[in-house]
Amino acid sequence: MDIKTVIGVILLILGSVGLVLGVLGIFGQQIVAVNAWALAILGFIFFISGISLLKRAI
Repeated sequence: MDIKTVIGVILLILGSVGLVLGVLGIFGQQIVAVNAWALAILGFIFFISGISLLKRAI
C-alpha cells in the first residue's frame, strides 16, 4: 500500500465522520461541543481531500 492511499483513506474516514456530526449538529441535536458549522466545513474539506488523494493514488 502506498502512503498516498493510507493518508487518503484516513482523510476520507475523518471527513465522513466530520460531515455526519456537523450535519446532525446543524439540523438536529448537538452531539459535540464544537460549533456544528465548523465541523461540517472541516469534514467537507477532509472528505474532498481524501477523495482527491485516492483518485491520484490509483
